[in-house]
Amino acid sequence: MGLTLNGWLGGLFIDKTKTENGRKYALFTFIFSNIGLLCWFKYANIVVLTTNQFREYAGKLPYEWESVLLPIGLSFIVLQSISYLIDVYRKTIPVDRSLVSFGAYQSMFVHLIAGPIIRYDWVKKELINRPFDLPHLFAGARRFMIGLSMKVLIADTIAPIADTVFKISTPSFVDSWIGCLCYSLQLFFDFSGYSAMAIGLGMMLGFRFPENFNNPYLATSIQDFWRRWHISLSSWIKDYLYIPLGGNRKGSIRTYINLILTMGIAGLWHGGDSWNFLFWGLMHGIALCLDRAWSRAKSMPKIPEFVSYILTLIFVMLAWTIFRAHTFDGAMNMYMGQFGLNDFGISDTLSAKIRWIHIMTILLAIFCIALQKIKMPEKFLAKGMVELVRVVWPIVGFLIAFALISSRGESPFLYFQF
Repeated sequence: MGLTLNGWLGGLFIDKTKTENGRKYALFTFIFSNIGLLCWFKYANIVVLTTNQFREYAGKLPYEWESVLLPIGLSFIVLQSISYLIDVYRKTIPVDRSLVSFGAYQSMFVHLIAGPIIRYDWVKKELINRPFDLPHLFAGARRFMIGLSMKVLIADTIAPIADTVFKISTPSFVDSWIGCLCYSLQLFFDFSGYSAMAIGLGMMLGFRFPENFNNPYLATSIQDFWRRWHISLSSWIKDYLYIPLGGNRKGSIRTYINLILTMGIAGLWHGGDSWNFLFWGLMHGIALCLDRAWSRAKSMPKIPEFVSYILTLIFVMLAWTIFRAHTFDGAMNMYMGQFGLNDFGISDTLSAKIRWIHIMTILLAIFCIALQKIKMPEKFLAKGMVELVRVVWPIVGFLIAFALISSRGESPFLYFQF
């Protein structure tokens, strides 16, 4: 509520201020108040933990500390508030003079916990007047059922395999790559499933949210991957962080610095309980720099699309390893397994855990991703079959998922922690 009031008053103050210096001062003041709250709630724990570790190395007693709890939806509320303030400053959107309207934008429950990150410009018309009818209700319900099916039928089914592997102290080559594959699929179907559910709920209520994923595991470069993965965050980072830092307008060296700095901040935004997220962001920043340098170097040969696709997928999966591992040592143990420095064969721990349903689900997940590349000629399908499948399978998937929810333990969405 405080952040909502802060954003609303900030927009009014920026709009009312006439001088350019006054507008800049107001913008920075209200933005830093948002960032300050985010940093306190999200990073105070990791800063104190790291400080205590250094104190222990120095033979000193650690500070007493009671962990700060992260408020629900804080990260997304802050990003939305910052984008609103900047857009009002840039005069690309009109200031919202209604606290109720702006409060509805900030606290929209359908996407509040894990996105997509909605900009005010995308929903300003719907906040005043939006369609609320059966076609939108049916289309939104279908999208919601698809999202729930992705989450429960695929992500939750293979999650135990990923959890098991990442707990093994010395995973083998087979263990580590099976665990990495399962986590990569789990994260995609979990997060894109949530986004689909949010888009569907928004559609049912008359809001049109943008797509948040576009087949990211079919990307042929790291740049292409970030055009497809968590699109609302990628575009936010580009428009409100990368471009204000200078983007690619100030020479090659500055461009590479901006890429690494931007992705490092994006990685750090994902979590405050481990420095692994920062390393993950820096990995992607360095990869983006290498991708850019290679594509612009005339002396470098052009990489075939299929080879580029394989290299991109391998890098993304390797980066997910440090993203998933709770500690740096845990990530290093996984990397040792992935690069063949431990045993090769499947371990007894994983062998005892994996079942045929896990294998079938992995194959189903891969098929669903590959299906986007397959063009099925409609002339080979019976008349009306395509539309019948479109209508029936989300309902069947939803009913099965609903039944499984009742028989399984709690499995929260992965992005709830961020």
